[in-house]
Amino acid sequence: MTAPAVPIPASPTPFPIDFSSAALILIDMQRDFLEPGGFGESLGNDVSMLRKTIDPLRAVLAAVRAAGLPVIHTREGHLPDLSDCPPSKLNRGAPSMRIGDQGPNGRILIRGEYGHDIIDELAPVPGEPVVDKPGKGAFHATGFAGILAGLGVTQLIVTGVTTEVCVHTTVREANDRGFDCLVLSDCVGSYFAEFQEAALAMISAQGGIFGWTAASADFLAALGSLAEPVATAS
Repeated sequence: MTAPAVPIPASPTPFPIDFSSAALILIDMQRDFLEPGGFGESLGNDVSMLRKTIDPLRAVLAAVRAAGLPVIHTREGHLPDLSDCPPSKLNRGAPSMRIGDQGPNGRILIRGEYGHDIIDELAPVPGEPVVDKPGKGAFHATGFAGILAGLGVTQLIVTGVTTEVCVHTTVREANDRGFDCLVLSDCVGSYFAEFQEAALAMISAQGGIFGWTAASADFLAALGSLAEPVATAS
């Protein structure tokens, strides 16, 4: 079945979602960002600020899986030899631990380490692609665009962390490539309350310059209106 477009209450205007061409994107819900001892905390951040996203995102993830929509996860991290980590990123600031240093969950932001992986509450299930990215955006130096093309996806339901960094970068990249992005405001998080508010406002400003924002409850209500699971392109 091809699902009809459903208007979701959103800012700046209702978002006309076509569930047959939409995918849920979970950006960087990794232990190194959301749990104590990881890279986020090494920068002096309060990880509890990001953990507020977990419960609403769990509800969205369960509903999307039940409806049969594609789910794609991303992870930011680097090769063990750090050959894909530019010095400008490796040496920035004065964190207590740098990328590649040994932490309580393994080497910080290194692919294959325990801390690099996605938190248990939102762990991928078989069949859900996981995109490993060396940068902030999901498109740079990854196969993300190819995955979306293969699935016939033109609309992204965007969640994850952090709102002003990896979420924003991915949404901006997607906008430049012609995707419509709906960012679920309670399913994205920042270590800084003021950044969260500003980043969300920037997405929907000027008539939706980068995309739309909406509460997850409104998205779930629209998804719940479907009579049967969605058939997507393969």
